[in-house]
Amino acid sequence: MVKLRLKRMGQKKAPFYRIVAADQRAPRDGRFIEEIGYYDPTKDPSVIKFDEEKAKKWLGAGAQPTETVAKLLKVAGIEK
Repeated sequence: MVKLRLKRMGQKKAPFYRIVAADQRAPRDGRFIEEIGYYDPTKDPSVIKFDEEKAKKWLGAGAQPTETVAKLLKVAGIEK
């Protein structure tokens, strides 16, 4: 099963996240299938960027977003 989830990047105490489509069995920062965007909570206001086509493609294919990614999709205006 494919999940849309966050992959943590950046230095200690300065995180930013890539939003990726990954197999649910893969580790959090491990192997992923495709990158579909990024999220930077350290900026004010926080930066959320999605490749809308890729996000809709994965949602249409049955990928399940995690709670956090679902909230980010809603903020970005991308609905299932």
